[in-house]
Amino acid sequence: MSGLSILNLDAVRAAPVARAPYTYFLGNDVLNQGAIDEIREDFPAIAKPGYLTVDEVALKGRFKALIDELESDEFSRILGEKFGIDLVSCPRLTTIMKKSQPKYGSIHTDGPSKVMTLLVYMNDAWDAPAAGRLRVLYDGKNYEPFAVEVPPTMGTMFAFLRSDNSWHGHEPFEGERRVVQVAWVKDAAELERKKKRNRTAQFLKGIFGR
Repeated sequence: MSGLSILNLDAVRAAPVARAPYTYFLGNDVLNQGAIDEIREDFPAIAKPGYLTVDEVALKGRFKALIDELESDEFSRILGEKFGIDLVSCPRLTTIMKKSQPKYGSIHTDGPSKVMTLLVYMNDAWDAPAAGRLRVLYDGKNYEPFAVEVPPTMGTMFAFLRSDNSWHGHEPFEGERRVVQVAWVKDAAELERKKKRNRTAQFLKGIFGR
């Protein structure tokens, strides 16, 4: 019997894995309905824009429990079975964003130190027709055409295996855009480098206001 009670594992398992233009899945309703109100209430009161690591944020209640589930070996095992790779042995870096800036969302593949990236969105609604909606892309220059567009609404999960052509990004958006990102990285040393780099970036934002 699973020890995970906030994640809807049936929804995660049911989400089909696509193999083109790279390997990914898009799942809906991956958070159990009974937990959503408390997750929304317990989402951290983050004033800074951009991603902060869980070490930089005060976690509490059901939101903290969700982070624990996302970082658990059990969940890594389930995702590993889905993608056909070992994720349990990979260190995990979890970051949280509440506020987005227009400069975010530029097209990229993620760095080669990452094995897999997962995003869980927590916005009640999303009215912008294109801005802030992550897209699976075919190259590093164009937002169109795209293979799939990810609605950043409550309970949407998007995960992909990093590759040299795992292009993704979204059109510029400014405002509240709640998302949790978990990255499975190749080794512990790289995990520490990423944490240090993120802390430095947040420090500079505090000085220069951007």
